[in-house]
Amino acid sequence: MLEPCGADAVADLTAFLREVDLTLSGLDEPDVRLWIERDAEGRIVGSTGYELNAAGDAVLVRSVAVHPRQRAAGRGTALARFALARAADEGATTAWLFSRRSGGFWQTLGFAPADRDELAALFAETRQVRMFQESGRLSIEVAWSMPLA
Repeated sequence: MLEPCGADAVADLTAFLREVDLTLSGLDEPDVRLWIERDAEGRIVGSTGYELNAAGDAVLVRSVAVHPRQRAAGRGTALARFALARAADEGATTAWLFSRRSGGFWQTLGFAPADRDELAALFAETRQVRMFQESGRLSIEVAWSMPLA
C-alpha cells in the first residue's frame, strides 16, 4: 500500500533510490510529492513521485522505482500510473521525465521522446535540473513527455 513519504522517511527513500541507481537530488524539496511502498518488514520496496513546475501545468515525474526482487509483476506500471493520476488531479496537463535506461517502459505508458532543453526550461527551478546542468549531465540525459488526460 502506498503512503506519502514524510520527512521522517526521506533517509530511507534516499537509501532505496541509491540502491536502484536513481537521482537523489531534491527529494527533500517542499514541492516534490513522493509516495513509498513498504514490505511487511517495513523496508521500502517501491516509490513514485513528481514535482510541479512553477506554472502548475506540467510535472516532472521522478523516483519511480521497484525493488529488483519485485520487478516484472506490473508494480512499476502501477506506481507510475498512480503518480500520473495524482498529477492530473492537481491540474497538470503534461508529464515529463528524464530516463536514459527505461525508455521502453515509459513508452508503454504513452511517453514519447521529447526535447531535453524544453524540459530543462520548464523545470529550471528544480534541484534535479539544476544539478544536471551544473554537473554537465544534462547533455546526456534523455527527455520524455506525454499529455495527461
